[in-house]
Amino acid sequence: MQIKSVIVRPVFLGDAPLTEATKIKIPHFESDELNPKVLKLLEIIQQMSEVIQQLRDEIADLKGHKRKPPFKPSRMEKETSEGKEENEGGGLRHGSSKKSKTENLVIHETVVIPPKLIPGGSVFKGHKEYFVQGLKIETHNTLYKLERWQTPSGLYVEGELPSHVAGHFDLALQAYILYQYNQCHVTQPRLLEQLLEFGIDISSGQVDRILSNGKDEFHEEKKELLSAGLKVSDYIQVDDTGARHDGKNGYCTVICNDHFTWFGSTCLKSRINFLELLRGNQIDYVINEEALTYMREEELPPFRLKQLQYGYFQDIKQWHEYLNNIGAEGERHRRILTEGALVGSLFHHGFNPDLAILSDDAGQFNIFSHALCWIHAERIIHKLVPLWEGHRTDLENVRKQIWAFYKELKAFKFEPGKRKKRRLERRFDAIFTQITCFATLNCALKRLHKNKKELLLVLDRPEIPLHNNGSERDIREFVTRRKISGGTRHERGKKARDTFTSLKKTCRKLGISFWQYLLDRLYGKKQIPYLPNLLYT
Repeated sequence: MQIKSVIVRPVFLGDAPLTEATKIKIPHFESDELNPKVLKLLEIIQQMSEVIQQLRDEIADLKGHKRKPPFKPSRMEKETSEGKEENEGGGLRHGSSKKSKTENLVIHETVVIPPKLIPGGSVFKGHKEYFVQGLKIETHNTLYKLERWQTPSGLYVEGELPSHVAGHFDLALQAYILYQYNQCHVTQPRLLEQLLEFGIDISSGQVDRILSNGKDEFHEEKKELLSAGLKVSDYIQVDDTGARHDGKNGYCTVICNDHFTWFGSTCLKSRINFLELLRGNQIDYVINEEALTYMREEELPPFRLKQLQYGYFQDIKQWHEYLNNIGAEGERHRRILTEGALVGSLFHHGFNPDLAILSDDAGQFNIFSHALCWIHAERIIHKLVPLWEGHRTDLENVRKQIWAFYKELKAFKFEPGKRKKRRLERRFDAIFTQITCFATLNCALKRLHKNKKELLLVLDRPEIPLHNNGSERDIREFVTRRKISGGTRHERGKKARDTFTSLKKTCRKLGISFWQYLLDRLYGKKQIPYLPNLLYT
């Protein structure tokens, strides 16, 4: 055993500078024959150092300083990707092919250019095509002179504005403002500056009104989007992130899959909040068999269950009156009762009982048929810090086993089978019940083994993704907007932000140009189908 001098910062020192008095000597081990108690103590020290670092990061946030960079993201998906080896030699990505850049170009103007000098006897052999793409950005102001006539009776009649005129800014300009703000993340001050430089006489208040006022049709389409998505989908992916509104911290929840995306901002992050989002436009509370089943699973006391009878409550006011009448005053009892009544409301309105919910293991999403993200699960192993070579070897071996198992799950999705399912279940048990010399790793494996049902739901439902990258990508859009523009101040702004972000992401998934969508809806053409209806096809 070798002894080396290591600087250790005691907890009580905080950020004070280190001195010789704070240096202590701890053993540096070269052998794997160590006292288990010593190893356990070293792991506890490592855990304490992580907690201290978290506290320092929080202090840095309060002081406005930068915190320590987080750990690197998991590479499990990349390590197990079939395309990685195929693309290592460079060249085109696997599955891609060269395509014509001008195949779908719309030609607005054709100019024929003859040679400067054509020698006598030359023969015309057609044209050599050279495409030039361009964009016209110019103001186009229209003055409408409405004729006024006075009738013999003394009344006045005058011409009417065209139906597409809505205010002093035409619909194309309104679509441009909406596109720049929602698609390109241009802030309102920069957008105003841009419009003024283009020669548009507009104020900041008018820009704000165009972005958030009179958008009822868009809001209604967004509402129906969630209802349709839940009805036709086999699974949804969910996640949430911070969202400031009116100077207060709040949360934005994303509900999505490969066909639609829906955002909803609220001031809370709880299971009650998630259930309220899932029920969409409904505001009732229902006690039925599904509600009672949920309450039993959440271990509501039998005496409280006996008080309940099937019932329908129109709104939250009636529901709270009912809770008061049965004497439900404790926070836990009221929470479980409310969650159960919301579950009852969902099933009362036709909620799909087979819908799978894929999340990153956040507690508020752990409901109904729940699946866990393998990338987030492996992250528990990935961020462990080994203390000596034996720990490092065991940790690396376990991670390789998980990667190999993950690759087998990916293959199972394409060719499922009962025998493969039983083999993968046994393999899962072997990986996550093994004992290593790394006590913290053993605890992490044990924790993941308890989530076997959620991690292996894909064996019964091969259509479910193995990871939650879809919702991670979608909610990154919201995080980007938050970093650029901060929060919202008015309820109209928050509602418009959620609506247009939802519609934009859905258009992209359905292969629809968001710019063309905005023009279609603003001009009332209705040539682009109603987005919720597209989910049914």
